[in-house]
Amino acid sequence: MKKFLFILLAISYWPLALAQEINCTVTINSDQIEGSNKQVYETLKAGIQDYINQNRWTNMTYAEHEKIECSMLIVVNEVTDNAYKCEMTLQSRRPVYGTTYSTPLLNFVDKSFNFTYQEFDRIEWQQNTFTTNLTAMLAYYCYLIIGHDQDSFQRLGGTPYFQACEEIVNVCQSASMEQSEQKGWLAFDSNRNRYALINNLLDEAFKKYRNYYYEYHRLGLDEMSANVTNGRARIAEGMPVLKEAYRARPATYVINTFLDAKSQELVDIFSKGTDKEKKTVYDILTDIDPTRQSTYDKINN
Repeated sequence: MKKFLFILLAISYWPLALAQEINCTVTINSDQIEGSNKQVYETLKAGIQDYINQNRWTNMTYAEHEKIECSMLIVVNEVTDNAYKCEMTLQSRRPVYGTTYSTPLLNFVDKSFNFTYQEFDRIEWQQNTFTTNLTAMLAYYCYLIIGHDQDSFQRLGGTPYFQACEEIVNVCQSASMEQSEQKGWLAFDSNRNRYALINNLLDEAFKKYRNYYYEYHRLGLDEMSANVTNGRARIAEGMPVLKEAYRARPATYVINTFLDAKSQELVDIFSKGTDKEKKTVYDILTDIDPTRQSTYDKINN
């Protein structure tokens, strides 16, 4: 716990005069909850949005136009005595150099976004104490967003932020919380949860994947404004890394999250590629992600 708090204090509590890193739009859908006080969802939304956007998460200085753009959609499925069972979709993106296009970095769905909340509860970290599952999950996702953004600009640049995610996971695994809130943090609960994702990202076995993540963005997409052919070729050249990681561990979550964000973008890129690029990329994608074959078929159309 002390180590966890030290990391949070070391990388979270910076002077608020400096520009924060994230600009997140939060939406809460409570359509499935009938006859409830709808104002509570507006209060919750404002609290979450302020928590994400007003906190300092790193020691880096971000100009206003450099903030990481993201969105969070929370669908409330059930509320019982202030216990919320929700599903959350998180999307983040970053601009591609020399263009008006923003590339998706995350398109992540958390089906166990469960927490306890009473209207006007303060959503914040409190020094020297662990507060709630909601604040823990939000902090985890803020570091996950920043980690992916940094990995896209610098080789393994997201490591400190993924380590912060790991510390949050470790604390939450032993924290006192409701059983429904434990879902997502536990090692054997699922191979597609918060624990599994950060475990993959920090696993030495996936270092090649993370290096490719950098090359995809910095040496591929960012190169396209100057030379589309070279940028596309660089992305195609590294695609076997995805297959290698998948073959080594077919149940790996991190490759799925990459393709959740990038599947349509890959179609858009390689539908204009050479015949050789189309065949190579199509064969790899349909092998490691067969459920989206109809999407990848468009590469050859």
